[in-house]
Amino acid sequence: MAIRKIITTENPILRQKAKKVHRFDPSLQKLVDDMFETMHIAGGVGLAGPQIAQSIRVFVAEYEDHKIAVFNPEIVKAEGEEVGPEGCLSIPGYVGENIRRAAKVLIKGQDVRGKPIRVPAEGWFARIVQHEIDHLDGVLFIDRLDRPEDLREVTDEEIAEEEETAIIE
Repeated sequence: MAIRKIITTENPILRQKAKKVHRFDPSLQKLVDDMFETMHIAGGVGLAGPQIAQSIRVFVAEYEDHKIAVFNPEIVKAEGEEVGPEGCLSIPGYVGENIRRAAKVLIKGQDVRGKPIRVPAEGWFARIVQHEIDHLDGVLFIDRLDRPEDLREVTDEEIAEEEETAIIE
């Protein structure tokens, strides 16, 4: 496994729609393993392909007892609404408050071998999944701010506290 470089907002890849994966081969397992390792080292709970300069539709997420890698994800059902904070490994030092997300989602996609999967998610895990799918469409959490004042800079001390509560994605 290898740690990949996480790109930040100045890289245009983060604003592009990622390409669908059509060919599933063993290299994708290495990519997923690298993504999980990179995410863990960075203290995140989710990581999308574009964040490591791979413009393909894949994300990994791990929160509590949920650990998934999904290729070509699509939200097929969304219910309710929750407002909460979000951060992003590609936007270090900032947190958005009051980001609106569905409270519960069902996503469909493919696993690392290309087999169809469905993943239900609710609460915080649903927020993570939606955040990562946004990355695949070139959307960042800052695009979902209702008010500019909802974006705030965080100190190193606050970042350490937020990592403990999994706000940084």
